[in-house]
Amino acid sequence: MEKINNTENLEKVKMFSEKIARIKNELRKDVVGQEDVINNVLVAIVAGGNVLLEGVPGVGKTRMVRSLSRTLALPFSRIQFTPDLMPSDVTGTNIVEKDENGRLNTKFRRGPIFANLVLADEINRATPKTQSAMLEVMQEHKITVGDNTYKLEEPFFVMATENPVEQDGTYPLPEAQMDRFMFKLIVNFPGNKELADIVRMTGITMEETAEAVISGEEILAMRSLAATVPVAEKVLQYAVNLVGYTHPELAETSDTAKKYIKYGASPRAAQALITAAKVRALMNGNYNVSIEDIDALAPHVLRHRIKINYTAINEKLNVEDIVDALLKENKKLSK
Repeated sequence: MEKINNTENLEKVKMFSEKIARIKNELRKDVVGQEDVINNVLVAIVAGGNVLLEGVPGVGKTRMVRSLSRTLALPFSRIQFTPDLMPSDVTGTNIVEKDENGRLNTKFRRGPIFANLVLADEINRATPKTQSAMLEVMQEHKITVGDNTYKLEEPFFVMATENPVEQDGTYPLPEAQMDRFMFKLIVNFPGNKELADIVRMTGITMEETAEAVISGEEILAMRSLAATVPVAEKVLQYAVNLVGYTHPELAETSDTAKKYIKYGASPRAAQALITAAKVRALMNGNYNVSIEDIDALAPHVLRHRIKINYTAINEKLNVEDIVDALLKENKKLSK
């Protein structure tokens, strides 16, 4: 894998890695284990993507996001999604108030979405009507209320959590909204040693103790650096082929898609793969994207963007199995 040989760029990548290391060190004060999840959350944040965290209750999803907001020194808000939450509770609304002369004026009262880091807790508990209010802000980083459009300050991220086992009172996220998450990350239940460490940590204090080590301006600078990372045509084609091979309806597709996939990933998947791979390459000290970067990120990019069919379900295959099969087939077809 080609390393940077330009002294100036080498110094930039070194500083990039040091900043990531400082963030991780602070997060370890509040989060036990979950190294892979933390790494990928940081990739998404630098890349400018939203993240969906899925895991059973109590595995530290919300704590991780709160600790992250402290570490990044960014305005943070939390929205607890419930079935009775209205779109205006998220975006804000126009209100009528009197001035000192008794005249009625319309004023926009901002909702909790106006922050840099927004935690959408238990996002699948909101109704489709409220879910639709998140589409514009997650993709375009702006809010339209009435005749006015409000641009959100950068950097802006939505970190959402959902519980996979409790289905009562939940609403499946529509495909259009799922597609706006760069990654879907699985937060696994901790092992016995990690569970013991969690009990010890929370026995001392339930509050997060991480301190700010990086600013929003630094994150934007890191994002700009990542945008300059080159991608070889072979690697770009590998990523594009992988996304194309998720579509059973295409002439040039994979056997896996023909047999097991109902519908495939959108073009956003290819965009997410390349954008995130650039950040991952920098985190590993490389100034070029490799096929290894694409393979490592593919499960997080694809698991929420493809729909498996009844054949896969009957054969007791899940999305993870299908993504693994797609990667193997893509490697074989790319040779």
